[in-house]
Amino acid sequence: MLKFEILDHPSDLKIKIFGKGKKELFENAVFAMGECLRPEIEIPEKNTKSKIKIKSADLFSLLVDFLSEVLYRAQVNKEIYYKVKFDKISDTELKAELFGEKVKRFGLEIKGVTYHNLNIEKKNSQWQAVVLFDI
Repeated sequence: MLKFEILDHPSDLKIKIFGKGKKELFENAVFAMGECLRPEIEIPEKNTKSKIKIKSADLFSLLVDFLSEVLYRAQVNKEIYYKVKFDKISDTELKAELFGEKVKRFGLEIKGVTYHNLNIEKKNSQWQAVVLFDI
């Protein structure tokens, strides 16, 4: 199953993310953002972990708040996160642990996660989200 695809956008980074459920959708969103940052790994196999807890008004806000927090931690800690283990996820709250690696630098700078054209929907048995990142 395809995790994500990059969509055309004239000035920013637009990604369509796929998942069998909300949990997989959020996992694939973190993976997609990490791939697009094009990290140069500092020490391969030196794993990092970080706990995260987010409360938001709705599912749309939860996705933006979650990705914004992951992006913030990536930039501040110079880490890239590729895996998420959820302890809890609902439409308004999540608790999880992020797993990743230290990086020397990122090949792309993402300034922020936006609400512009944000969409989350379930089509048939698959969840999809479209997220626009300010670069």
